[in-house]
Amino acid sequence: MNIKVMSFDVFGTVVDWFGSIEREVRALRLPVPADQFTLAWREGYKPAMARIVSGEAPWALIDDIHFSILEEILQRFGIDNLDDDQKRHLNLAWHRLDPWPDSPPALHRLKQRFTTCTLSNGNLSLLEDLARHGDLAWSRILSAETFGTFKPDPAMYRGVAETFQVEPGEVLMVATHQDDLEAARDAGLRTAYIKRPREYGPTGPAKQFSEDHDFLFPDLLAMADRFER
Repeated sequence: MNIKVMSFDVFGTVVDWFGSIEREVRALRLPVPADQFTLAWREGYKPAMARIVSGEAPWALIDDIHFSILEEILQRFGIDNLDDDQKRHLNLAWHRLDPWPDSPPALHRLKQRFTTCTLSNGNLSLLEDLARHGDLAWSRILSAETFGTFKPDPAMYRGVAETFQVEPGEVLMVATHQDDLEAARDAGLRTAYIKRPREYGPTGPAKQFSEDHDFLFPDLLAMADRFER
């Protein structure tokens, strides 16, 4: 297996979106449990992506999608005490997500041996902010904004190979989401599953995954160890 490029999902795989968002929500002292609010915000994500990929909804940046979902759940929970500045600041919490502790050192190590990039539905400014905030070392940042579509559109995965002028089988897609990896595999990429059992928090839904991947790792440090052999 000749891996030349490693492309990484970001939300959940590299950064802890649940813990980071829940902490900022809790600080606002909203009249709803912070974990419940956080999960509700994230639940609107995939349906919004699907509507855009299918052509049902027009193209939009993830920042705008997050804000639209935020407005919906504030109304659903009957929360009307946040002004526009507070809403905008809360929405930008997605730019301040903390990395999992293993992510920064592992990414620095992997970048020494491979071309590494993001492959995320996040917009470029969001991913650049996360890289600065979390000391995330990338050779290049690629996103939905780069390709004009969202995962799991095959164009996203094939776009990585085209960007770096390699064969799809020379790209390793790294993610903690089964559907992301299945779509990558269908597009011809190699796959590595990263176990993140607490992605949805201590009381969140259990994650389902298959071991039918080229690699299976408990975290990114274990992955870095494997590729330094």
